[in-house]
Amino acid sequence: MLGKTYLTKQASLLMKFARTTSDSELSAKLISKAADLKSQADPMPDRGPKAPDVTLGIGLDGQTES
Repeated sequence: MLGKTYLTKQASLLMKFARTTSDSELSAKLISKAADLKSQADPMPDRGPKAPDVTLGIGLDGQTES
C-alpha cells in the first residue's frame, strides 16, 4: 500500500504539471487525477519513513554470531 506522503507528493507534482501546460484538456485530466490521489491520501494516518529491520549479528553474550 502506498503511503500518505507519497500520494500527497504525487498529487502535488500533478498539480504543478497541470499549471504549466497550455493544453486545457490535459490540465483538467491532471487535476482530476491529483484530486483522486489526494482523496486516497486524506484518510490515511501520516506515518514517517520506517526504520529498516536490522540484525547486528551480536549474540546475548556480546560475541559476534557467525
